[in-house]
Amino acid sequence: MESLLRWGIENSTPQNDTSNPPPAARQDLDPAIIDMILGKSDAVLMKEDMAVAVDDSQPEPSRIDALDHLEMLIEQIDNANNLEKLQMWSPLQKLITSAPTTAIKMQALWVIGTALQNNPAAQDAYGSYDPLPVLTAFLAPSPSSTAQVRSKAIYALSGLLKHNAPAVAALSRPEVDGWNKLREALQDPDLGVRRKALFLLSTLLIPNALPVTSDSQPIHANSHAATLTDPSRTNTSAPTLQALAAHGILDAVIGGLTHPVPSGSDGDIPGPDADFEEKGVALLRTYAVACNGQFTGGQKETLSAWFEGERKSDTNVVSDRWGLSSGEFEALAGKLA
Repeated sequence: MESLLRWGIENSTPQNDTSNPPPAARQDLDPAIIDMILGKSDAVLMKEDMAVAVDDSQPEPSRIDALDHLEMLIEQIDNANNLEKLQMWSPLQKLITSAPTTAIKMQALWVIGTALQNNPAAQDAYGSYDPLPVLTAFLAPSPSSTAQVRSKAIYALSGLLKHNAPAVAALSRPEVDGWNKLREALQDPDLGVRRKALFLLSTLLIPNALPVTSDSQPIHANSHAATLTDPSRTNTSAPTLQALAAHGILDAVIGGLTHPVPSGSDGDIPGPDADFEEKGVALLRTYAVACNGQFTGGQKETLSAWFEGERKSDTNVVSDRWGLSSGEFEALAGKLA
């Protein structure tokens, strides 16, 4: 070991020795070879995916595959925020409005929804393109808005609206008409769309405890800086509570529970759907117990009769189908007295 150390000292080049300068950096390395060794950066891959996705000369499967790969990349929040830096929100918005096939539109909606999840910075970046009129327009069934497209539109809406009170307030704009369209989605021919719309409304209704922040602590630019700057931004409960009554959404939820939409050609299973029931009862409990919402006389009568009938036919319905403890159910039932 000592001999190796002595050899290293004797053969090293002192920093002030200019007689043996360090070798110059090679200039003949092919960037393609470096990419093969190190791999392309995510930003480069995102650009390549977008270039294929917006290229009308590419076959549909190639464009869908590119969007699918892009969606995988932007699951990482830093990559999602790079959509703004790489100027990709505009082409994504153009894809959902002008793509030649519903399959491409659906895949673009998927990318948008994933990028927005739990990401206030992305919500604000995408919100600058006024996307709500376009997203809510997808909720009406039509030849260009299949059940899969409507499901992905709700996914994108969910990413934009959750913990984003300004966007939720914008649902009331006449050109958006968002609350009425969400109510209609509760009666969609497709059961999956109904479930997703109900879950979104339930999530928006849940009151959020505002985080305690200190004025002495600096807020650095990051994905959640907007929320830290304005904690009230996360509270979507108040406008949702008001909209449930003002736009007949609560009646639609109650109707969906007590008179399920009949099965159709979309493959719905006959009879009540356990998942829809659980989400619907959870929304009613949040509305009445957590938000102190009031039921009308007619709503109380309808729900009381339905609860009584379901409990008679299935003694374990409260815990098995609705996922409530006996105390939670009694708190809800007390609001119907």
